Amino acid sequence: MTSEPLTYAAAGVDTEAGDKAVELMKDAVRRTHGPAVLGGVGGFAGLYDLSAFRRYRRPLLATSTDGVGTKVAIAQAMDVHDTIGFDLVGMVVDDIVVVGAEPLFMTDYIATGKVVPERIADVVRGIAQACEVAGTALVGGETAEHPGLLAPDEYDVAGAATGIVEADDVLGPERVRPGDVLVAMASSGLHSNGYSLVRAVVRHAGWELDRHVEEFGRTLGEELLEPTRVYASDVLALARDDAAQVHAFTHVTGGGLAANLARVLPEGTVATVDRASWEVPPVFRVVRELGGVPRGDLENTLNLGVGMVAVVAAEGADAALARLENLGVPAWVVGTVDVLDDAAAGADLVTGTKGVRGGAVRLVNDYR
Repeated sequence: MTSEPLTYAAAGVDTEAGDKAVELMKDAVRRTHGPAVLGGVGGFAGLYDLSAFRRYRRPLLATSTDGVGTKVAIAQAMDVHDTIGFDLVGMVVDDIVVVGAEPLFMTDYIATGKVVPERIADVVRGIAQACEVAGTALVGGETAEHPGLLAPDEYDVAGAATGIVEADDVLGPERVRPGDVLVAMASSGLHSNGYSLVRAVVRHAGWELDRHVEEFGRTLGEELLEPTRVYASDVLALARDDAAQVHAFTHVTGGGLAANLARVLPEGTVATVDRASWEVPPVFRVVRELGGVPRGDLENTLNLGVGMVAVVAAEGADAALARLENLGVPAWVVGTVDVLDDAAAGADLVTGTKGVRGGAVRLVNDYR
C-alpha cells in the first residue's frame, strides 16, 4: 500500500509563514532596543547588558508574567490585532513598577491555530509600540502554531518581563503609614480584566460589536478594544519625585480596586475609598445596566475607571497630583489610610486577594 509522505506542512504547521511574520515585525522590535540589548532578532535567547547597574548597592530583580484574557476574542472578532499588545505590556510591566522597579526587558509568546504572518506581525508591532511607551526592550519571543488545538483564526498571547530596583528603594506595605493619602490614576477603560463578564453581558443583551453606542460615541467593539493605559514610565517618574513621597502603588487588575489596594497595605490599617470622588466612565455603567450586574460584582471584577493608585504621604499629595498632571495622567485623591480600629473592623471590608494578608479597604458613599 502506497501513500503520500506526511510532512510538517501537511500536519498544519507552516514554518515559512513564521519566518515571514518575523520579517514583518523585526523593525518594530528593533526600535525598542537600546545599547544594552545585544544581538539581533531571532536568536535563541535575548541578551541584556547589566554593566550600567554596577552602581547598585543591592540590586533586586523583579519579574512578572501575564496575558490579556478573553479580550483577544474581541480582537479576533473585529480582525483588529495591533492594539492587543498594549494590553499585554500593561498587564506585565505595570505589575513590576508597583514595587518601584524599572522594567528592563520583555519577551512574548503567541500561540495560534494558523500563522497568518500579517496578523502575527500586527500583534507584535503593538507589543513593541507599548514597550517603547514603557521604556522596555522587547528582546525575544515565540510564535507557536497549534493546529487542531486552536482554530485557524484563534490565538492567545502571554508575556514576561524583568526589572531592577535598589533594595532600599522597594515600595510596598512596609512604607505605608496611617494618614497616607490615596491618589487614583484614571484607566483608559476596561483595560484587560473582566472580559468574561463583559462578553456574557453583551451576549445576554444581543448586541453586536458593530453597534453604535451613543454613550461611547463609537461602536461597541471599538470601545471594548480600547487599549490598556501603560503607566510604567509615568509611575516611575512619580516614584522618583521626592516631593511626592510615594510609599506604595497598586495596579488595579483582576479583583478590582479594593482587593488590589488591600494587597499593598500593612496589617492593622484600613483604606477608606470615597466612591463620590470620581465619575464612573460610561462603559462600566452600560455593562451594569445591560446585564443587571450588582454593584458589588462590578467592583470585584472591573476597575471602574481607576487603573493605578499611589499611596503617598499626606504632605506629598499635592506634589503627586501636580506631577501626574504634568505627565498627562488624570488623577485625583480617592481616599486615605487609617488605623483599623474596632469601629472600622465592624464595617463591610475587603481584605485582599491572591493569598496576600495585608490591610483592609472599605468603599463609602455612592458614585457620582
